[in-house]
Amino acid sequence: MVRRFFAPATILTPVKAEVFATSQAANLEEAQMTEQSPRAPVRKGAARSNLGDYEQARARFTWAEAEKALAGLPGGKGLNIGYEASDRHVADGRGGHTAIRWIAKGKQTRDITYAELARASARFAAALAGLGVQPGERVFTLLGRVPALYVSALGTWKRGAVLSPLFSAFGPEPIKARMLIAEPRVLVTTARFFKRKVAPVLSELPFLKTVILVGGGEGGVDFDTLLAEAPDGFEVAQTKAEDLSTLHFTSGTTGRPKGAMHVHGAAAAHRATAEFALDLRPDDIYWCTADPGWVTGTSYGIIAPLLIGCTLISDEEEFDAERWYENLEREKVTVWYTAPTAIRMLMKAGPDLPGKFDLSRLRLIASVGEPLNPQAVIWGENVLGRPIHDNWWQTETGGIMVSNYLSMPIRPGSMGKPVPGIEAGVVHRGEGDEVTLVEAPDEEGELALRPGWPSMFRGYLNEEERYAKCFAGGWYLSGDLVKRDADGYFWFVGRADDVIKSAGHLIGPFEVESVLLEHPSVAEAGVIGIPDPVALEIVKAFVELHHGVEPNEALKKELLAHARRRLGPAVAPRDIEFRDHLPKTRSGKIMRRLLKARELGLPEGDTSTLERRQ
Repeated sequence: MVRRFFAPATILTPVKAEVFATSQAANLEEAQMTEQSPRAPVRKGAARSNLGDYEQARARFTWAEAEKALAGLPGGKGLNIGYEASDRHVADGRGGHTAIRWIAKGKQTRDITYAELARASARFAAALAGLGVQPGERVFTLLGRVPALYVSALGTWKRGAVLSPLFSAFGPEPIKARMLIAEPRVLVTTARFFKRKVAPVLSELPFLKTVILVGGGEGGVDFDTLLAEAPDGFEVAQTKAEDLSTLHFTSGTTGRPKGAMHVHGAAAAHRATAEFALDLRPDDIYWCTADPGWVTGTSYGIIAPLLIGCTLISDEEEFDAERWYENLEREKVTVWYTAPTAIRMLMKAGPDLPGKFDLSRLRLIASVGEPLNPQAVIWGENVLGRPIHDNWWQTETGGIMVSNYLSMPIRPGSMGKPVPGIEAGVVHRGEGDEVTLVEAPDEEGELALRPGWPSMFRGYLNEEERYAKCFAGGWYLSGDLVKRDADGYFWFVGRADDVIKSAGHLIGPFEVESVLLEHPSVAEAGVIGIPDPVALEIVKAFVELHHGVEPNEALKKELLAHARRRLGPAVAPRDIEFRDHLPKTRSGKIMRRLLKARELGLPEGDTSTLERRQ
């Protein structure tokens, strides 16, 4: 057993039931029963955190000052994330510092310095220019955590093109849907992903002019050859703060995925929030476990740590509890950013395993993607020696908006308090543009933010009306229901819409339903999220079959396989239930709310619009 010594953390106890959402009630009860905190109530050395005193930091912070932390292009010629994340460190004399330590599946490691990253990404930018890619055009990546991902991202920004990362677990249909919206000119992927996920829909993507294959193979241009043949000394595009840099897709309840547009100026928020919420510093060894196809994997898996100038760990392999603990010990990780699903999987692996490893270098553990169960916070304190600091943000916000901080007491189950520079409120929507600010503590409402922070999305690609609906009464409306307690801590209640949050990923039910309806046996389909102890929610589908088709186990397996093949394992339903009739409104819309209420034994609410069967 490895002995570990930690400074005590501040956890406010006992946890009060009224500050938790209804959906957290069972977790709260368990946390209260298991919580034991023999540690002192104040963390030693908390004042040395980047944030310091929370109220003082909020009072003195301005985004204008945060922007001054960015170098800008030489000669005041603009702002470019690719330059800020690599070349500026070389210019500052830190080119020899390790930017990325990559861990291959076989556990071999490779270090990439900031100078090497700057040179390779400049070559990729030159290669894109040689392929005819113009500033503002889209470059998609469909990659895991491999060195080529970081080179492609920074090189795309240096060219002035717009990066759009795809989740590697997507199947052909989600990939096609997103490409049809953005019409990328270039895709960077692997031969394996191309054959399985892109080739089946390639004929429907005439705008895709070049496929670049990492590792080579049939169907595209070899990545390494492309870089080797590209010239050195490419001049970074003179992008401005408001020029588009990144296109992140997020799911909605109906219709197509939404392409949230972000700008180069977002870098100011990425850097500031990494300093405040993650306490990140240039001498840190930092590990973000998020998939690069999701916004966390880009904003805090690529941009933020490279802006800070620390060393980021990139593990090609997927989750494995023992491997993760090995990584933490071997790489001497100081700041670790992961997801609640991963935390719950580590908890499931048992409390004895982490005791075999020296985790004493860990200064901060943070989590994002979905609400973190209260008992997970306590488990982190008791088993890992550090509580887990939950935080909240969205694809649309581009960066962390609400957080538990190293220098503040943690309330297990709480999202925390707004980061400096962010004004957050709880509101009730009214008619049209009307919203009412909730003043009373512990009253449920929608989380709203005052617009104006640098990483706020600038629109949904080609969908101005959809974008406009996100704002009312001078607020950005998040779609998340929350409560705020008397001390200003925010608590997640649930989504205001039907979007399913599974393992930290948003899944639009319409996208799943559409694929199920492709099957000749399916007449109607309704999709909901149901509780799961690890993923928080999993996708369940209810299917009404065509007349004359008999439901049976073989057909269920066939439909599950069809959905998995078309959507990928991350999006496809885990279970399908056959129903003679699905509840619909009189206009024919399937009532997902009613499906969920009946599945979970919840009150059905107003059914006055329900279709009446004779």
